[in-house]
Amino acid sequence: MKSHRFSYESCRFCPRNCKVNRRISTGYCQSPAGAHAARAALHFWEEPCISGLNGSGTVFFSGCTLRCCFCQNYTISSEGFGTAVTAGRLSQIYQELEAQGAHNINLVTPTQYLPDVLESLQLARPYLSIPVVYNCGGYETEDTVDALSPFIDIWLPDLKYRSEQLSQRYSGAQDYFIYASAAVRRMIELSGPPVFETFSDGTKSCRIMKKGVIIRHMVLPGHREDSIRLLNWMHSSLPAGHFLISLLSQYTPCYQSSRYPEINRRITTYEYEKVVEAAISLGLTDGFMQKRSSAREEYTPSFALQGIVPSEIPT
Repeated sequence: MKSHRFSYESCRFCPRNCKVNRRISTGYCQSPAGAHAARAALHFWEEPCISGLNGSGTVFFSGCTLRCCFCQNYTISSEGFGTAVTAGRLSQIYQELEAQGAHNINLVTPTQYLPDVLESLQLARPYLSIPVVYNCGGYETEDTVDALSPFIDIWLPDLKYRSEQLSQRYSGAQDYFIYASAAVRRMIELSGPPVFETFSDGTKSCRIMKKGVIIRHMVLPGHREDSIRLLNWMHSSLPAGHFLISLLSQYTPCYQSSRYPEINRRITTYEYEKVVEAAISLGLTDGFMQKRSSAREEYTPSFALQGIVPSEIPT
């Protein structure tokens, strides 16, 4: 396996490649050296094969390598809410979530803390019997994906934009598609086709993903044509049957959306259905679509350090 070396002293975990010494200052993500997190709990609002019946053991990390003006988790992604958590404590959290019945360990936007994440996964590996999900914005380097690959079973990246203009305007990353498309390809190469198993609690059963890639795309108001361009790229560039897509209708104008009048509204049924129709016409039928009732702020979890410090773990 290719060796990797990542250090907070010269940060190059994401495509920003800031190279700053985060023990002295911060780079674009504004994250300190050492992991910070805001919530660790069972989460029921992921795709059905991730949340299942018992929930996904989700750890929400503070900070982000993107600057999405519409981020629903902006209190942790852009405002930095969270508390310091060591790699050792993270490994304990993963085990506690499994003990609570989680179907998987779900790491949400963790890339800015790559050294601690890698260490925590190494520490927890002998004790975990459930898959690990890497839930990210898609803005990753192939080096980071390769370094994580021994520990990650399920990749859950966003693929937000095809347009350089849109990715720069709304997320501050003109090169988003260049990196995200390469990262998604690499994730698929590493994981292979999706693998599922049936889980039953004695009264109900569901299909749980054990390995694979789910590509998420949230349709933005006024930009369905960019969504369709992305679908065409997936159809022509990614191996059929090796990934699932998840088309999200949950866009809710919040955070700084009011600065951009064209997206300061929810998407219409017509816009979303046109994107779904395009996916079907391209044969991209393995995956999920979303009810428009999901476009509600109530679906954003509360962030109050649940499950982060040991005293808050249920006994």
